[in-house]
Amino acid sequence: MSTTSSVLVGCIERTVWVKVEGRGSFQNSVGLKEFVKQMIQRGYRDFVVDLRDCEQMDSTFMGTLAGVALRLREIGQGGLRAVNVNERNAGLLGSLGLDQLFAVEDAVAGRGTVPESVSALPPAPRPGPEEQKQVVLEAHEALAEADSANATKFKDVLEYLRQELNGTGAEKALGD
Repeated sequence: MSTTSSVLVGCIERTVWVKVEGRGSFQNSVGLKEFVKQMIQRGYRDFVVDLRDCEQMDSTFMGTLAGVALRLREIGQGGLRAVNVNERNAGLLGSLGLDQLFAVEDAVAGRGTVPESVSALPPAPRPGPEEQKQVVLEAHEALAEADSANATKFKDVLEYLRQELNGTGAEKALGD
């Protein structure tokens, strides 16, 4: 299993392609979220996430994908598709109900062409601890919004992050 990961991006016509290599994790969620936000502001509405070379995903990364799909649903245009999804990642997405929020396909299925030119997602500025907690919180809130069963699964994570961000975490309660 690879210890490095990268996110490559490219466009073909009006579709944004995102290719995940290695791990989809909280570490590359900040940059991905910012990139997608910019692309939506530029008018792009169709996003394809290629998971062919994605070894695994954590809940923050999957929550970031859920957030993208929910944002596009809110806008009322476009959508998100995950393609070239292996059995393991399909299981992860399905276990969180994300296969009900966006298309999860084991191959590109002849829809669209992969861009010839992709570039590495520019690294986002390293987030501070508070910003990182906010990104993780928003990702898990998106998971809870995507499937009500996730609210129960991530109840403790959500509660902890909200307390931390509100300054009422255990350390603060103890006076540290």
